[in-house]
Amino acid sequence: MRIFQIQSTGASEGDDWPALLQRGLPATGFVWISCASQDFESHLPAIQQGLQQLCGQPLLDLHVSDLLNKQLPSHYDYTSQYDVVVFRRLAAASAATGGTAPSTRAPAASKGGPPILRRIDTSPVGFAVFDRLLLTVHPADCTVRDAYAAKLMQATSTDVRTLGTRFPNSPADLMLRIVNLMVDGYLALRREMTHQLDHWQAELLNPKARFANWSALLDARLALHQLDEICEDQRSCIQDWIEAIKTWPDADNPGEARERELLQVRSRDVLEHIERVVHHVRRLEQSAETAVQMHFSAQSHRTNDIMRTLTALTAIFLPLNLIAAIFGMNFDSIPLLHLHSGFWWAMGGMLLIASTLSLLFWRKRYISRSVR
Repeated sequence: MRIFQIQSTGASEGDDWPALLQRGLPATGFVWISCASQDFESHLPAIQQGLQQLCGQPLLDLHVSDLLNKQLPSHYDYTSQYDVVVFRRLAAASAATGGTAPSTRAPAASKGGPPILRRIDTSPVGFAVFDRLLLTVHPADCTVRDAYAAKLMQATSTDVRTLGTRFPNSPADLMLRIVNLMVDGYLALRREMTHQLDHWQAELLNPKARFANWSALLDARLALHQLDEICEDQRSCIQDWIEAIKTWPDADNPGEARERELLQVRSRDVLEHIERVVHHVRRLEQSAETAVQMHFSAQSHRTNDIMRTLTALTAIFLPLNLIAAIFGMNFDSIPLLHLHSGFWWAMGGMLLIASTLSLLFWRKRYISRSVR
């Protein structure tokens, strides 16, 4: 568990949970409490008691279940005292997952498919947003939390401008910034995903290759489809959050009104980033589907070329077989049969017929060479 105190002028990491309960919330700014799901579950009674002491309202049992549920899709819920956001991340899984359950991974975790799809982790990250406190519940290997915490500390020790615009002014603002980093983390993977799927398409369309790993192709298509569903849940979650902001009471002063407006702008920016992810995932899914269709079209075209050539050769040799069959009949009176030059006349006629048919089929491009 890590505890940060964030103000408009900087951020600092607190001591521990008992010290926070003893001091209480700071006079200005707010507190960010970040803990792994295992720590949250093991220290749940103490955390609930601390939330009651600090915010006057513990988490409801249903919301605690949501924060601990590793299969829950992205969604938004609220009470009169706090908001709950569960957001499934799309991040590259590290070699050591730190206890993340295999079931929380993307469905592409089978042996087939592009490697990048097998390394995407979709573990959920939970946010409990109070007025002056933000509680985040994340997997043990949440690099986004560590990266943003390091960014806060670096900005505090140098200059506020290094953080982008300024420090978060509310727990909701901090939640949106973390979610935005999670979405941008997937956008950083799209180049590698595109390159790998482009390479796979080239293998599918290679006429000299014999593609047989159809199970891997099915795994990749299924993974992309389920990533699309995850992104849709993310977009619905942020849209519900934006609609909830519109229902908040009117601001009491111009400063609070401006902060509310900035919060709406940041929410729309996060939604726009998610829509970019949705567009990219759908484009990859469509690209994989198109590659499969083009593969079967190319195979069908190649089969048609082979059958056309065989049919033309059969048509050429069919009259020759007819002539050979006629001269093979058991009759004594057959023209040219008893002539010394009869064999050469028959062979010449057969050669003439074969040459004429070959020239005719070549002109009609029945036996032309296919361009690769």
